[in-house]
Amino acid sequence: MFNVGDVEILRVEESLGHGFQPNVLLPDWNAKDIEPHLPWLAPTYYDPVADRVVSSIHSWVLKTQHHTILIDTCVGNHKERPGQPRFHMLERPYMENFAKAGLKVEDIDYVLCTHLHVDHVGWNTRLDNGRWVPTFPNARYVFSKTDRDYFDPARGAGGKVEAHARVFNDSVLPILEAKQDMLVDGTLALGDDLTIAPAPGHSPGHVLITLQAGGSEALFIGDIMHNPIQIYHPHWSSAFCSDPEEARRTRRHVLEHAAAKGSLIYPQHFAGPFIGRVAERAGGFAYLPGRE
Repeated sequence: MFNVGDVEILRVEESLGHGFQPNVLLPDWNAKDIEPHLPWLAPTYYDPVADRVVSSIHSWVLKTQHHTILIDTCVGNHKERPGQPRFHMLERPYMENFAKAGLKVEDIDYVLCTHLHVDHVGWNTRLDNGRWVPTFPNARYVFSKTDRDYFDPARGAGGKVEAHARVFNDSVLPILEAKQDMLVDGTLALGDDLTIAPAPGHSPGHVLITLQAGGSEALFIGDIMHNPIQIYHPHWSSAFCSDPEEARRTRRHVLEHAAAKGSLIYPQHFAGPFIGRVAERAGGFAYLPGRE
């Protein structure tokens, strides 16, 4: 459990362990640039023996004075992802972990999706007698309109890709049909503490979620970064970015802001302490894992 001001933050894990091979995730990854970082990178964030990035897939839950808010919903169970074996037909104890955190699906007032990729929307829905229905019956699901349009097979280029269409049809469309969606176009203040703002590049409508409480700031960065090595090499965009150059600009902007403000960053895929701060260093940035 974490706290920012009077907001309680819980982490609900779906999985933690070996993820992609580093060059599959980050095409610019190379031994020369990695070697100086191995003392802190391995084994927490990278396993050099297996040559795999160590990755967490989790949700963040924010308990404010007025709302319980879920950020990103991982991969989900029973979802057909035939071209993505790491995500295909999973049986993960996410809901058990959700309950262990003292949460019930009825508690969630808002589900905020940083973007509409496979490992961020899966538990939006669950199977009920062969139908995909909203997992969180009382929640408004907040989507970027840009991403909704881009990944909708009837509207955008992203939806013309079969893998994206599958994700949209089983994890986003049922929310739209249930009229539980809330679309964000531009910047939105959600209550007094939270702001949702465009942070494009990884996907066209990717957003940054900022929490300000008790004089502190937390940034929920989604996939602006997948691994802390990108703090040292912010020009390294992932292989899954729709616009790698725009992703670089967004990442640098977020790093500059986090370093200047002393913000805590709450990523969706960092292992280890799971959160940290960004410090300025000669010619760039450094990662300070943990709260301090």
